Order: sequence, then C-alpha cells, then structure tokens
Amino acid sequence: MSDGLQRRLVHQASAPYRPAGRWAWHFARGKLSNDPVFAALLRPGLLPASGRYLDLGCGQGLLASWLQAAATLHARQDWPVEQAAPPRISAYHGLDMQAAAIRYAHLALADCDFSVRLDLGDLRDFALPGADVITLFDVLHYLPDSAQEGLLQRIRSSLSPNGRLLLRVGDGAAGLPHRLSRVVDSLVVRVQGGAWPQLHCRPATAWQALLGDLGFRVEPCPMAGAGFANVLLSAFPN
Repeated sequence: MSDGLQRRLVHQASAPYRPAGRWAWHFARGKLSNDPVFAALLRPGLLPASGRYLDLGCGQGLLASWLQAAATLHARQDWPVEQAAPPRISAYHGLDMQAAAIRYAHLALADCDFSVRLDLGDLRDFALPGADVITLFDVLHYLPDSAQEGLLQRIRSSLSPNGRLLLRVGDGAAGLPHRLSRVVDSLVVRVQGGAWPQLHCRPATAWQALLGDLGFRVEPCPMAGAGFANVLLSAFPN
C-alpha cells in the first residue's frame, strides 16, 4: 500500500471518532497509522469480496471503520488502479468487554452503509451468531488454555461452510520480542482500568497445531512490520 493511500485511509477511518472525544479520535489515528494488521486486511484474497463479520474483542470498532473508509474511497474513485478493490462488509457484529470502547464504536459507526450491532459482553460465554468472517486480534492469550480451546470450537461452529477465522496471536517462542509484547499487552489492560492480567501464550507452531486439531486448515499470512513477534493466521473449517 502506498503512503498516500495509507494517509487518506487513516484520515477517513478516524474522522468518525471525533464526536466520541479526543481520546477516542487520537487512539483511532494512532492505531490505524501504526498497526500493520490494517494494511494487511487489504491484501488481495485475505478477506472475501463481501460478507458478515463477527469481530471478537472489537474495541472501538476500528476494523469496521477501516473497511468502510476503504469502500468509501473506492466508490468515489479515490483509489489506485493498481490496488485491488477492498473487501466490503455486508453486516458487522462487534463484541467487547470495555463499555467505553463500545460507546465510542456506537458513535463512530452510526453512519455506516451496512448493518451494525455492538454488544458489551464476555466472549467466553456469549452466544456467537453465524458469520462469514470472524476476527480475533490479540485476544486469545488473555484466556486460559481450556477457554481458548472452547472459544475456537464455538467459532468453528459459527462460521459458514466457506467462512474464515482471521486471528493474530503472539509467538511464545520468539524470545525477547515476545516478552516485550506481553509487557505492552499487560500495560494496556492496566491503563484501561483492569487488573494486571495473567497471560496464556503458545509458540506459533502450537497455535497452528491447536487450530488443526480443532478442524481448521491454517495459512500464515504475511504482515509487514508486525514487530513484537505477532503472527497473523487465516483459518478455514475443514
């Protein structure tokens, strides 16, 4: 993705957060500018042309705002001819445990051209609806091993036959970069008012093996500039 397109997308996707206040807007701009997962989402073939999205641990709903921004730029022909058309959301359902994040998402996503549902709840016991795409970014390591496996089993049951799970996990075998990542994740929880978390991490190979055991076919996805030993995986029901 060109720097120019990145800047236009960040501006378009973060602007709806202004009514939510300075914190929400600055967080959106910083996250969208610096987290490489958002650029990766626009790589051809990673996501279907359209579909129903279930975003677990959705935070402020940045994924929805990002793909809405891409669709808007593409529709008004402010899109490079060499760049593949962006994926479109037909319906979006976000779930998060942070009430403030859900409140910001409600404000920012109010004018999306697809249906939006946002719920405050715990993904460990929330009834997952059917979806074509389920996203789970930087969430699993906050759950104990048994809860990780239970959630992934429920996700597999919720995916449509041709659906996909897109998840980002830390590579527990990556040494110092991974340890730094754990410190950052713990600090984020503390800043948001939570208790110091106990993290449950696995090597990247173990994450892939777990997904395979649960009936997924797994494909690692390149994510330039990921840092902190993060790994992006695309998983499909067998």
